[in-house]
Amino acid sequence: MGVPVLIMGKSGSGKTYSLKNCDPERFGIISIEKGRLPFKSKLKVAKIPKTLRNPDGSEAASYAQINRAKYAWLTQVIRGSKNVKAIVIDDSQYLMVGEMFDRSGEKGYDKFTDIAKNFRDLIHFINDGTPDDMVVYFLHHTETGADGREKCKTIGKMLEEKLVVEGMFDVVIYCADHKFQTQANEISTAKTPEGMFEDLEIPNDLAAVDAAIRDYWNLNEKEAVND
Repeated sequence: MGVPVLIMGKSGSGKTYSLKNCDPERFGIISIEKGRLPFKSKLKVAKIPKTLRNPDGSEAASYAQINRAKYAWLTQVIRGSKNVKAIVIDDSQYLMVGEMFDRSGEKGYDKFTDIAKNFRDLIHFINDGTPDDMVVYFLHHTETGADGREKCKTIGKMLEEKLVVEGMFDVVIYCADHKFQTQANEISTAKTPEGMFEDLEIPNDLAAVDAAIRDYWNLNEKEAVND
């Protein structure tokens, strides 16, 4: 059972920059929109194939199939990542945004149901279909919720009102001003297990976060068994 982790924040807050200290032998990156990192690095970035990002010439009715194929590609890449212990999906909200724009010509609410289900199923796959020592980080934009706090950006009322994306993650970290916040406050809906982090605010260093998560849940021991 893998570990999905949500790292959320506004654009430019330092989410992607938090990868700077990550070991390229242990971390893999899947880019949904951007193809380059904001720093020099040997980290390898896998890009969603162009045919799945820009399905020019496709009939509107086939966009649902194209987006299912996009998620199938994602799960295949994650499943095939034998030599890394952590995968970063950057920026994961574009999975939903891209599907919404692809299917903007469709009437009715079926497309919003599909958008919610596809994203939910990806999280379920990480929970149920990846090794115990695999951690998958969702780098995700935020939006202001009804209570005025920053929350995970979603598409449609099903994810907003029925699912609550943060509820599917045991670790939710809020990034602001190149700092990570580990617990909810008047600003965000962040949350982390008791004792995982001593401080409410820590450096935006994903390598350090990954080490803390692995130490807390003894994932290094599971890694040794898997090896």
